[in-house]
Amino acid sequence: MLLTLTTTHRPATDLGHLLHKHPDRAQSFSTSAGPAHVFYPRADEEECTVALLLEVDPVGLVRGPGSTLTQYVNDRPYVAGSLLTVALGTVFRTAMNGRSRTREELAATPIPLSVRIPVLPHRLVEQLFAPLGWSAAITPIPLGDGEDSRYADVTLTGTLVLSDALKHLYVLLPVLDGSKHYYVSEDEVDKLLRAGEGWLGAHPERELITTRYLARRRPLVRSALSRLADVEGVEPEELDNALDEPRVSLAAQRRDALVAQLKEAGARRVLDLGCGGGALVRALLADPSFTEVHAVDVSARALQVAARKLGLERMGDRQRERLTLRQSSLTYADPELAGYDAAVLMEVVEHLDPSRLPALENSVFAVARPRTVLVTTPNAECNALFETLPAGQFRHADHRFEWTRAEFRAWGDGVAARRGYTARYLPVGPEDAALGAPTQLAVFTLGDD
Repeated sequence: MLLTLTTTHRPATDLGHLLHKHPDRAQSFSTSAGPAHVFYPRADEEECTVALLLEVDPVGLVRGPGSTLTQYVNDRPYVAGSLLTVALGTVFRTAMNGRSRTREELAATPIPLSVRIPVLPHRLVEQLFAPLGWSAAITPIPLGDGEDSRYADVTLTGTLVLSDALKHLYVLLPVLDGSKHYYVSEDEVDKLLRAGEGWLGAHPERELITTRYLARRRPLVRSALSRLADVEGVEPEELDNALDEPRVSLAAQRRDALVAQLKEAGARRVLDLGCGGGALVRALLADPSFTEVHAVDVSARALQVAARKLGLERMGDRQRERLTLRQSSLTYADPELAGYDAAVLMEVVEHLDPSRLPALENSVFAVARPRTVLVTTPNAECNALFETLPAGQFRHADHRFEWTRAEFRAWGDGVAARRGYTARYLPVGPEDAALGAPTQLAVFTLGDD
């Protein structure tokens, strides 16, 4: 199993200082995955390449109780995955932590890097690495009958801080492989969050990464996503996806349902009230039929996260003209919110104290008063289906309440009657025959004034 890492930073031999491995000396290390060897195929001023070679004993992998003959025929000795990341973490631990006694400033500086992995499952490579600043060259490895296998010779290139690059590899190689060679326990959550600090929370595929890294163990996935929400600004509603790794996540189904309702209503200028990290904003900007998106949140931190995730600094002028990000409280009357076609409150109302709901009602349905208002909120009845959620506990620590379907309808019907709207209710997500869908959606339509 082989991985090479190359830089053309000048002088390129500084790579040895960053990795704490001298280019003139081959070294061997003992790891739980097998002996690992570090050597430099090339080391000069213009280019420096370090190679990590891991020797995996295929027989040693399957020794012990429960082994069967078929286990001796597998791809573990040559496919980059969790075995290789064990070696990465062992051999390059100091570099992964960003420490260098002799090149401290360089250790924190992005440098040109190229990583080649000759055998890697490639289906998700671009999806996982591109948002982190990598470009991927993928050469599928053919099978004997001429068809391509699920493996490829992959080269990743980018200009990154070395410690960040190593952490990306440490987390994403086993995610691409989709399996681990050891039992996944609670300490894997700590490993994931340490290696993912500063980038995992903002990654558009963080749920997929977390789920696959933790071997689809739902309690661990939920724990990791909850802790990410606390430190990285992950939208609380996306924690629902820890229930499983569905083909289409609940968060995605929710966004799709909202976009569909907005298009059905003919809305072009849309308010995203309580936009959080910008998940819905991204979906709206991707559809040119929405000519203006005005996103509001009371949290400056949430708006900073949204700006980063949306790539505001790199956004083209035409796209940027369609977007407004603004800090404001939804419980205060704000005349600047008036005149829009539609407003969306996606998983927002449950974060307010019940005593503040009349103020929200006034600011949205009286002051802003768009023709269409969409509101989604958790269906408390479905909480019984969350295996790791204790009875009586809300889905997120910041929720002030969670309504049953009857309670949501009572609130919505009251708002509609008082403010001159009609209301209808739709399920979002897989429906249980008795408990309903995990998300409930109210569609408010303004009557003729």
